[in-house]
Amino acid sequence: MLAISELPESPQADDWAFVFSGRNTITTSRSAPGTPWRVADVTEEWPVEMSSAVPVGYWQGKGAWAFSVPETDLNPMEHMAGNLYSLLGRVDDSLFHAQGRAYQLLHWIDTHRHCGRCGDATSVVESGRAVLCESCSLRVYPRVSPCVIVLVSRGDQMLLAAAAGFQKRFYSTLAGFMEPGETCEQAVIREVREEVGIEVGNVRYFASQPWPFPSQVMLGFFAEWQSGEIKLDPNEIEDADWFDVGAMPPTPPMASISGQLISLFMERAAS
Repeated sequence: MLAISELPESPQADDWAFVFSGRNTITTSRSAPGTPWRVADVTEEWPVEMSSAVPVGYWQGKGAWAFSVPETDLNPMEHMAGNLYSLLGRVDDSLFHAQGRAYQLLHWIDTHRHCGRCGDATSVVESGRAVLCESCSLRVYPRVSPCVIVLVSRGDQMLLAAAAGFQKRFYSTLAGFMEPGETCEQAVIREVREEVGIEVGNVRYFASQPWPFPSQVMLGFFAEWQSGEIKLDPNEIEDADWFDVGAMPPTPPMASISGQLISLFMERAAS
């Protein structure tokens, strides 16, 4: 499991390295997808500067770092590239979350190279925990966007929806970003109303999950149908319906919090 209470101070040859090219995680073709590198191997493969290494934490007792390499420097015979979602459910959860944290930190630094207030260049400070604009003293820490995700039930049925704009359609629980000034429960009620036009109540917290696409945390809930008929927001939802546990459509993997919500509801319905 990744430990993040303390961060490593300088990369060592035997430390772990999570390598990305854009949104894709990079592994050697000789290892299983998602397997981290050793820092020494990274420096042999690419002309990376140690000053560009981003501290991630401690993985299996050793320092862990994130590196970004250009796509043009990849060798398709030696390197495997795949987006993080392709690892979901294929690797251990702790490894997926470590890869996810590495990507989130790289993305955060890449999108905060310049100050959002005055436009001057920033520098990484606090051992990688913040970026600072020396011109106006603005200090920025990694941002995490909270999202609610909810399984709505009506008796023994659950409401599942297919998001608009995806080529490979599957049905998932409803989800959306929280707005400033609202509670998680208010966000659940609002998102369900906006996306499918029904009213829900008895909102109950389930669990949370970091979601590095690129920097969310998913807050899972159960809720119960109160009133209304399904009326889709076509900008968000392609299709939605009530499903019996014995006639389920394609759904997300168990490694996702949506999959866990669905699985628990099915277990309870069967008992």
